[in-house]
Amino acid sequence: MSVTTTTTTSNRKPRARDLGVPFDGMPGKLNGITDVAGVEVGLSTILADAGGKAAVRTGVTVILPRGRAGVEPVFAGRFALNGNGEMSGTAWIDESGFLEGPVAITNTHSVGAVHEALVRWQMRRSGAQPWALPVVTETWDGWLNDINGFHVRGEHLHEALARASGGPVEVGAVGSGTGMISHGFKGGLGTASRIVEDGWTVGVLVQANHGRRDRLTVNGLNVGRLIGPDVVPLPWDGPEGAGSIIVICATDAPLLPHQCNRLAQRCAFGIGRTGGAGEHSSGDLILALSTVLHGISANEEPAPGDPTTIPLTMIHDNRMDPLFYAAIEATEAAIVNALLSAVTITGYRGATAHALTEERLVNAMARLHPL
Repeated sequence: MSVTTTTTTSNRKPRARDLGVPFDGMPGKLNGITDVAGVEVGLSTILADAGGKAAVRTGVTVILPRGRAGVEPVFAGRFALNGNGEMSGTAWIDESGFLEGPVAITNTHSVGAVHEALVRWQMRRSGAQPWALPVVTETWDGWLNDINGFHVRGEHLHEALARASGGPVEVGAVGSGTGMISHGFKGGLGTASRIVEDGWTVGVLVQANHGRRDRLTVNGLNVGRLIGPDVVPLPWDGPEGAGSIIVICATDAPLLPHQCNRLAQRCAFGIGRTGGAGEHSSGDLILALSTVLHGISANEEPAPGDPTTIPLTMIHDNRMDPLFYAAIEATEAAIVNALLSAVTITGYRGATAHALTEERLVNAMARLHPL
């Protein structure tokens, strides 16, 4: 079986705002996580057929808070809405408040391969410390992908890193989102951003592999009940599962680690706005980070004569609310954008995950809230 790496044009499909969905907040120029200056995103998409059937539908996504050239850490915090999932490296984030290096996303059974490849990459970087605890996280794509075939390899992580840029982010059924299903539709990667009144930007990238069809809500309207299995078939026979979602939230606001924790918690409200509930079987893991350059490292030994204290700038905790709202709004929009950007895919188990077309969404919203 040959495995090919390819890109798609799914990101050219309309976003929710293009369809007139009146989401709250002011998006950035790209309406994506890369509106936060310095953040880069790269993808590797793996598609292959074997034995006359679809077999491999998976990939890797990387988010670099300071781009490929940056080696300084960022302050970070996390929140687990429900912990049926994996996000490596979080013990050190909890302890130190630092994220040191990229965040990688893949499928559940490929975390190890991506983790090893990311360690190798970090060890080759100029100025890097001699050890690494990378953050690699996942959701399960086993309905559409031969997940136990272990098709993700180090070369795919390196390709994603090489393709990383600060421009528009490919979204939908691409990268690590290739085999994901959300609310019974084809899911995958989604992104959005919001600019707050003080000029700071909050950007979110999600891997949407969660949710139940009859709970899907867009801008407060429960559209999922109008687009039931009788209208658009579910990918499987039998009861729905809840699935999982990964949220990476970045901001250029000067936040300390405890404030990053708080920002991560608020992204959970964006999941809730679209009908997610952190169900028992769902892995809903959220990481928030601040890209402000403080010029410090968790492991850098101070030189003799260096001061014992370091001056830092932080937002007053009483001024966090606009960032909270931005994180909620961007998470909600990113999930809907993931659904709208995906394309219909048939996969390994013979399952077909149908895309949520813009026509179906607009018609359902019009029925619930006529103009």
